[in-house]
Amino acid sequence: MMDQEEIMRKFQESGAILKGHFRFTSGLHSDTYIQCAQVMQYPEFIHNLCSELGKRFKGEHVDVIIGPAVGAVIMAYVMARVMGPWVRTLFTERENGEMTLRRSFKIDKGEKVIVVEDVITTGGSVKEVMELVKQRGGEVVGVAALVDRSGGKVELGVKTETLLNVKMNNYNPDECPLCKKGLPLIEPGSRNLKNKVA
Repeated sequence: MMDQEEIMRKFQESGAILKGHFRFTSGLHSDTYIQCAQVMQYPEFIHNLCSELGKRFKGEHVDVIIGPAVGAVIMAYVMARVMGPWVRTLFTERENGEMTLRRSFKIDKGEKVIVVEDVITTGGSVKEVMELVKQRGGEVVGVAALVDRSGGKVELGVKTETLLNVKMNNYNPDECPLCKKGLPLIEPGSRNLKNKVA
């Protein structure tokens, strides 16, 4: 079983822990951003991480793994691979600001679904995906994430498994000390196509 120290070391070694002045898709600001795409460059490591998450849902008959683009696309694919050959992988996209299924993806009524996300901050994107699954007749049986940066504060109402739980500084924009210092603001989230972290 992988421990938090081992996972954090790999995140740091891959350059996934960034320092600066960031605005998340939730609107909150922070001095730290976790860029999981840096970790996903290494297939063996992301396979190990997703295998660890998959073990925590052992015994659940899962039909679909789904996550929001762009951050969770690779993760959803790897999770489905490690959970069994019968498991499909889908991803959601935003269209006119709303989470949706495109590319002829569908969820059949009664299918059991795990929602995956790379990083949970407020849980907003995960909740949108969960609601979309329910609208399509699927049953969300769990949520899996690489990182929970809320410090365990986000409640999603289903079994939730995360590998790395970290509490980081989050600021409302009108109270952000980094803004008051005049530090340049970076918008790295997938909703923000301008000024994103490369």
